[in-house]
Amino acid sequence: MTPASPPLAADLVAVLVAVTDSEPLVLTTHDGRMLPSGPFESGHRSLQAGLRAWVEEQTHHPLGYVEQLYTFADRGRTEESEEQRVISISYLALTRQGPVSGADAAWRGWYRYFPWEDRRDAAAQLDPSVASALRAWIAKAPAAQRRARAQRVDVCFGLDGRPWNEELVLQRYELLFESGLVPEAARRGGGPGPYAPGEPMRHDHRRILATGIARLRAKIKYRPVVFELMPASFTLLQLQQAVEALAGRSLHKQNFRRLIEQQALVEETGALSTEMAGRPAKLFRFRGDVLLERAWAGSKLPLARG
Repeated sequence: MTPASPPLAADLVAVLVAVTDSEPLVLTTHDGRMLPSGPFESGHRSLQAGLRAWVEEQTHHPLGYVEQLYTFADRGRTEESEEQRVISISYLALTRQGPVSGADAAWRGWYRYFPWEDRRDAAAQLDPSVASALRAWIAKAPAAQRRARAQRVDVCFGLDGRPWNEELVLQRYELLFESGLVPEAARRGGGPGPYAPGEPMRHDHRRILATGIARLRAKIKYRPVVFELMPASFTLLQLQQAVEALAGRSLHKQNFRRLIEQQALVEETGALSTEMAGRPAKLFRFRGDVLLERAWAGSKLPLARG
């Protein structure tokens, strides 16, 4: 007799992103250990409607721009018994930071979960203890696998002369998971530590967050979605700092501004900013046609290398 398959359940998970004072933020619940989530119910008109309902119920924060991110269905995703298999349909949502309440909801900087992803400081490097642990993981592999492991580590973390690719957020986290260097790996027989710096999350919510960061980092290069995170008017410096915060990379100021002007993403408002010390800076807004075209592939918001 064929044993019965474990029951399936579906839930909805939101990666809700904002940028404030050059800091990328993600909305969390349960003291920062989970992303807003809840089961998909028959009363929900659609998956997205269900997501909006759950996020607003848990955090009292409305959602603006939302797009489907990925469906996670691996076994052993949750910390509870595997008798019930949970499939999570995740969404990426962009907004401006606002007040939240309920379920210990709070905005938290996403680099507290992925400190190695912030490369805005030119001197930033992978924590030496993590690099050493990764080299030890390579050395433990059978001889036939060591070269492949070494190449993965070098490509993902920009070691041994390799360039840093800001989009490989998920690959870096999964490499640390596979090598037993994050606490979440302990559920699947991973090592007892020491672990890489960065706060863990329950279930596989840090993996979902990594997927959302990677999607957004790729997306800001070819669609002007960053305007969803900006106030109605802003300086070019504020726009550059927001892009740098999301990408975790410093950008060349003059190249950035030249490309912004060439692609006609913004226009002057005619007003000046008085919030910053020193000479008042011109205020800009996104052009009306850019806002209208945001539902389609739009202008590239460049990540000019500095």
